[in-house]
Amino acid sequence: MRFRYLVIALIAFVAYTYGAKAGKGRYKEISNYLGSFWNDPKVKKARAQAKKDVTKARKAAVKKAKKLSN
Repeated sequence: MRFRYLVIALIAFVAYTYGAKAGKGRYKEISNYLGSFWNDPKVKKARAQAKKDVTKARKAAVKKAKKLSN
């Protein structure tokens, strides 16, 4: 469910920055904010943890699929 909200927010951001007549200044303001958010240590830690969780879940799914196919 969170992924859906992230996709919606990303689409809204792209639509706003490219579709609105906000100008280059507003685009820079938004991109600077997102850059500082993306590079925040807490966000980096959360991304690393999510990557580990996905890897673990993928391995479990492969193992389960192999078990079911035998």
